[in-house]
Amino acid sequence: MAAALLGRKVGMTRLPNERGEMDPVTVVKAGPCVVLQVKTPEHDGYHAVQLGFEDRKPHRSTMAIIGQCGKVGSGPKRFIREVRLADSSAFSPGEVVTVEQFAEGKVAYVDVIGVTKGKGFAGVMKRHGFGGQPGSHGTERKHRSPGSIGGMARRGWGRSVKKGKKMPGHMGSNRRTVSSLAVLGTDSANDLLLIRGSVPGANGALVVIKPAKKKG
Repeated sequence: MAAALLGRKVGMTRLPNERGEMDPVTVVKAGPCVVLQVKTPEHDGYHAVQLGFEDRKPHRSTMAIIGQCGKVGSGPKRFIREVRLADSSAFSPGEVVTVEQFAEGKVAYVDVIGVTKGKGFAGVMKRHGFGGQPGSHGTERKHRSPGSIGGMARRGWGRSVKKGKKMPGHMGSNRRTVSSLAVLGTDSANDLLLIRGSVPGANGALVVIKPAKKKG
């Protein structure tokens, strides 16, 4: 049973398909991940596994992580994530999970979780796709402004801004899940996973790959 994999987004390329067209492909260096802990309903109240990915120097880690990883004979890991499962009995502490569990024929579609690129403070035109003010004469230096925002109150009660009004603010750097992406192939020698479509995050960002919930 495929649980999940932790990895880093490498970048994008393209692959030809059987129709002679090019498929956009995201390359992810996924795993190997070490199972640090297996949780069961009898002991913890639910099924889950804790996965560790990417080695880290001990002097850059914490004593808690060093101790937790040392229980399964592993060095400290940079990224540790817990993944809930319907049944965790198939896993054991110290087991190594690789891209083989997502090989062709085992998992056809995956859900990929990542953090989107941070854009900083953005205006309404960039953040929400507003059209802006008229570009002809008569408009002062406010072509990219949102316009009137306080016309929500009834007469005699003054102006009010609607809750949830689209305004300038921080854009990006949000946790996002892209569902039902097709797995086009794996490279076990280099721990690479080829996923059709785009994956959230910049190149080098951490991603979590799970079997798809909606498509299987």
